Amino acid sequence: MSKKNNSDKLLIFALGGVGEIGKNMYAVQYGNDIVVIDAGLKFPEEDMLGIDIVIPDISYLTENRDKVRGILITHGHEDHIGGLPYVLRHLNVPVYGTRLTLGLIESKLREANLLGETKRILITADSEVQLGCMRASFFKTNHSIPDSVGVCLDTPEGAVVHTGDFKFDHTPVNEQYADLHRMAEIGKKGVLALLSDSTNAERPGFTPSESSVGVELENIFSKAQQRVVVATFASNIHRVQQVIDAAYATNRKLTVVGRSMVNVVSIASELGYLHIPDGMLIEPEEVNKMSADRVAILSTGSQGEPMSALTRMARSTHRKVDILPGDTVVIAATPIPGNEKYVGRTVDELFRLGANVIYGGSMSGVHVSGHGSQEELKLMINLMKPKYFIPVHGEYRMLRHHAKLAESVGIEPENIFITDIGETIEIQNGVARRGSKVPSGYVLIDGLGVGDVGNIVLRDRKLLSQDGILVVVVTLSKQDGTIMSGPDIISRGFVYVRESEGLLDEANRIVTSTLHRLMNENVNEWASLKTHVKDALGRFLYEQTRRRPMILPIIMEV
Repeated sequence: MSKKNNSDKLLIFALGGVGEIGKNMYAVQYGNDIVVIDAGLKFPEEDMLGIDIVIPDISYLTENRDKVRGILITHGHEDHIGGLPYVLRHLNVPVYGTRLTLGLIESKLREANLLGETKRILITADSEVQLGCMRASFFKTNHSIPDSVGVCLDTPEGAVVHTGDFKFDHTPVNEQYADLHRMAEIGKKGVLALLSDSTNAERPGFTPSESSVGVELENIFSKAQQRVVVATFASNIHRVQQVIDAAYATNRKLTVVGRSMVNVVSIASELGYLHIPDGMLIEPEEVNKMSADRVAILSTGSQGEPMSALTRMARSTHRKVDILPGDTVVIAATPIPGNEKYVGRTVDELFRLGANVIYGGSMSGVHVSGHGSQEELKLMINLMKPKYFIPVHGEYRMLRHHAKLAESVGIEPENIFITDIGETIEIQNGVARRGSKVPSGYVLIDGLGVGDVGNIVLRDRKLLSQDGILVVVVTLSKQDGTIMSGPDIISRGFVYVRESEGLLDEANRIVTSTLHRLMNENVNEWASLKTHVKDALGRFLYEQTRRRPMILPIIMEV
């Protein structure tokens, strides 16, 4: 490790993942070296009309691309790897990850045609990697996906630890135990700053073990008279393994439906993270040919996503699988905040079809969180004993709760920093303070467009969705500026034309008289004509309907 330069500062900042759930991306910079941890996406909020996904704004990293030494990935969930195909287009740097994590990343990069040009470096929990003046080492954690690690970055100022997503599961499904000894060792050597997962900071006690779900699943499978359909997150490989085990124990064949589920099951079984007995998997087409009590179906759609396999089955629009009266459907996940109504709608449809539906997340025993609750968060802080504490990965209230937990185990309140996206913590000679902000925010992805939809486009979409649009088409004479044809008014999403002829006739008169008045005043710039038409028409329509449709005047000259 290079020696400390007194003029250099250590900067720690988040480009995503604080004040929100999703698009995790954190950066640690010392001098001319930047190390990035994770590059996730998040799904759009309700007011982001038509947007597919949201990724972090990486303009600071692209401006400093010659300083970025690599991206360390803690685990293979979408909110940690989903942004990579977009980030790597602008920032061609090495990506470090464990075996399963790289397997999932490679599948994404192959789709994005980036596999050939991206350097991928395999790490294990025992690896050490030199990244400029910083050295990264790793430690095993438990989470709802195998091969999760935390990161310890040795910097010239001291050790910065990022926990990744974690819980402490003492009976893990895959017998991969969290490395408490290693965490304690890191803590003993001294931790300058700890960035820790805040997802369950509001939840008291401990998060139950994933293996408790297996017992409940087997119980449901053995009682079910007909087919069992289980919907869960594709990436929750421990849960998928337990569904396989329950199906095997009750002598059922298994079929997998949903694109992401098929993809993850094939990658995970190829790499040895899923163990599927020979001859157990069947094609979806074979389901209806078999006795109902000998079949299980593993599906996507635990969040009620409109195009997912479970939602299509619930609406009877799935091409290969129907839900029949008496089938048991298990939704083995908790709705992500904002998805409750989609899940509720899917559950209603399933009940209408006569299925027995088991849902309700942890209340029903078929789901446990992959994130540690309050006692585990305290344990992590006690193991690491950091000088400075930065809660990450959570909405603001979660970060605030986590800060209180840190205080309760002896971290000084002035050494706890709750940050916003882009806000830096500067540490120099062991002293931390809030620094300046780096460019940050979000980039919206709509179809193939990356960042071409911004706030103005979203505002227009919102206006269109609320009050509709009126297009006014007028043709003027080039010689004398008189109206040759029109105005023609086309309405979409504003009023039903056949029942509003009087309103639109009056609108027509107002456009005509406004144009005549302007011509008499010798106003002939198009921008001015359009503005006056919009204002006059907008005022009239608001008086008549209390609505403000988007008005688009189109003026042509012949």
